[in-house]
Amino acid sequence: MAALRGRCSNVYLPIIVKATNRWLSVAVSPRVQDLLNGAPHRKHPGVMTLKSVSLPEELQRAALSVIHGAAESRLADRAHKLTNFLWSRQRPVEDSLLREKAVALEKRLWEREKERVGDVDSHLLETRIRKKVLSELKRTTHHWTPLRYDEDTALVYLAARLTGGYAAVRRVLNEIKKRDINFSPHSLLDFGSGVGTALWAMHTLWGDSMKEAICVDSSAAMNSLADRLFRGDSDKEAPLIKHVYFRQFLPVSPKVQFDVVVSAFSLSELASQKERKETVHTLWRKTHSYLVLVENGTKDGHQILMEARDTLLTEEEMVAFDARRPCVFAPCPHELPCPKLKQRTLLPCNFPQPYRPLPLPGNADREVEKFSYVVLARAGKEAGRGVELDWARLTGPVLRRPRHVHCQLCCTDAELRRVTVTAHRHGRDLYRCARSSDWGDRLPVIQPEDHAPSE
Repeated sequence: MAALRGRCSNVYLPIIVKATNRWLSVAVSPRVQDLLNGAPHRKHPGVMTLKSVSLPEELQRAALSVIHGAAESRLADRAHKLTNFLWSRQRPVEDSLLREKAVALEKRLWEREKERVGDVDSHLLETRIRKKVLSELKRTTHHWTPLRYDEDTALVYLAARLTGGYAAVRRVLNEIKKRDINFSPHSLLDFGSGVGTALWAMHTLWGDSMKEAICVDSSAAMNSLADRLFRGDSDKEAPLIKHVYFRQFLPVSPKVQFDVVVSAFSLSELASQKERKETVHTLWRKTHSYLVLVENGTKDGHQILMEARDTLLTEEEMVAFDARRPCVFAPCPHELPCPKLKQRTLLPCNFPQPYRPLPLPGNADREVEKFSYVVLARAGKEAGRGVELDWARLTGPVLRRPRHVHCQLCCTDAELRRVTVTAHRHGRDLYRCARSSDWGDRLPVIQPEDHAPSE
């Protein structure tokens, strides 16, 4: 019987393999080899991830000087708690959803009470049910409160989030620099600038071209700390980065635009969906070339970004001084609704970036920042998308096996697919490119040959 089972499995195995390959196959452009242009496969144009990110030497030296000068004995423990708190932080519950939840709960309690007690005083029953509704809402609803950063908490934030935040923003900006090689920004607007990580990342990548930067943060303590870092923690020294201006509110004039506008880990700190949408529209009006939005790689962080993305793609601006429409530059290879949000099990679209944390007690030698992001460009700035090739984004770990590679892809038709790439089926060049790629990179493929259901 065992021999018969083995024989049957061998008979049907080619059929199963053929069907699986048909479902997961991808058609490869013949210009993949031309795309390499003699470069090694490990450096193909779709590689976007950075091996490991370290802080600029001047920034690390200034940060350590500030931290050691404060002599905070419990800094490591407080930084760890703040990191966990920010990662688990949820969006504030909208009033409309809270009302819907209260009405549904009240209706359910009314039906249950009438069945159990029969005829009772309706006024007393109504009072009792309202108390139960309020009690249940308090117990089950996330109580969101805005964060206020004073000098003490700003120092804790510096120790907790400086390196991770810098690594995420550096990774995103590096993709713009790599794909749009002719782009040379002269100005930056950083909304929710915190300790200035976005400006340091911009300076690292385009230091020679940067002429002006506006850092906007509602916390005066954060602005003061960021200024200390730019001066190397010395009031007597000239700032390491010049022409940096700090504000607690966005610039008033809507006609002033900046080459790059960044909002990193800031939209999640706004109190409502309405406020987030208004802020995104304001930031887009101030964008001349690229709008960069970064959040934690959690469900809430990803959904906040997709909300902002859809807001700009679908909602018409009431006031527009720049008629160029927004288009998605990264990471999505399409402008359709995010397929991750359609899945039965909701998983965020996020990406890892290894980095070296500050050399402080309790810190590891190497950590990984997991973040979500979206970059929108003004129409006409769609550099890197390619005319001959369509690019799919790797949305999960690349599993390298003998003679084949397993890839999770988000494709240009807004479908998530698991693809097994082999040299025999897809060509040596794509196979080598896939094997050299990692989570967050892009692969040069075009639409699948079949539209049969995937696994």
